Amino acid sequence: MSSAPRRATVVGGGSFGTAVALLLERAGVRTTLLCRTAEQARELTERRENPRYLPGVELPQTLKVRAFGAHEDQFRRPDLVFLAVPSKGLGEALAAIDTLGVSRNAGMVSLAKGLVPPDGALPTAALERAFGGERTACVGGPAHAREMIETGGGLVCASRSEALAIRVSELFQRAGVVCEASDDPVGVELAGVAKNAAAVAVGATQRQGLNAAGMAAADIFLEVLALAERLGASPRTFVGRSGTGDLVATALAPTSRNRSAGELLADGVPAAEIPERLGQAVEALETVRLLARAVERAGLQAPVTEALAHLIDGELPLDEWVAMVRAKQPEPARFARPRNWWARMRDRLADRRGGRAPER
Repeated sequence: MSSAPRRATVVGGGSFGTAVALLLERAGVRTTLLCRTAEQARELTERRENPRYLPGVELPQTLKVRAFGAHEDQFRRPDLVFLAVPSKGLGEALAAIDTLGVSRNAGMVSLAKGLVPPDGALPTAALERAFGGERTACVGGPAHAREMIETGGGLVCASRSEALAIRVSELFQRAGVVCEASDDPVGVELAGVAKNAAAVAVGATQRQGLNAAGMAAADIFLEVLALAERLGASPRTFVGRSGTGDLVATALAPTSRNRSAGELLADGVPAAEIPERLGQAVEALETVRLLARAVERAGLQAPVTEALAHLIDGELPLDEWVAMVRAKQPEPARFARPRNWWARMRDRLADRRGGRAPER
């Protein structure tokens, strides 16, 4: 991979994919945005706007818009490929890209915040199976599409490859968006998954009280953090921008898809109807069940996440969900026992003598 990317391709013409394509153009990278259908590609090309997902935002004339799969050489030239597709469709997209053929030197960057069915793999794990760990990265953090274009955001790019993480981070920073480089893709991705699940929980619970909503979000974060640590992630990632930063931004946003999905669940709308109601995919609705299974496979317990999955599946009434959240007792704290003065004195004497204190 060259040090200065000249060409990039963004797969996915939703709000975030369009925003990333605009930022890449702003950073001086020749960018192609690939839409799901030829009809959407024509509309964006003719109107120079994405009226469904980012109305009122002008697309620069230099941004190429094409239909995904329309040309066999779509992935032969880009230095970076950004995958702005929901995690549910990531496997299908990767299979299509593999069929078309991708440059050996291209970095593959996932923008998804979910788990890939059927086994609940992390997006970077799916990318690594296809392209290798040194070529894959992910992006997380608080970044609502329209606001990111207009006033910036706080992204995190994580990869096992330091060079790739830095290259992607520098691109976003050239476009006016703060982006830190991280070596913890597992932590960044699971923090994003936890954020989405917690946002659904907040939306479903907030009418019953903000305290209950806060309890639900915190419990889910703790359960997913335990899984992340088991998989080698850093707890610091969860308290950074890709974790709590993203959660706060999402919980405060009245237009957040995941929070809105939780509110619709509270209204009794079946989960299967929610994406159509919102006009966009809601990754958490597909991911929470996979997340609960992943925690179970790791030998951990996730009662709140599991209960949220039952709520989404229509198997648990809202009142019972809220009652369970309020009644759940956290693990008892382990307080450090204060040492008595004699034990401290023995240690000091041992240090002075250069030896160990006698056993009692």
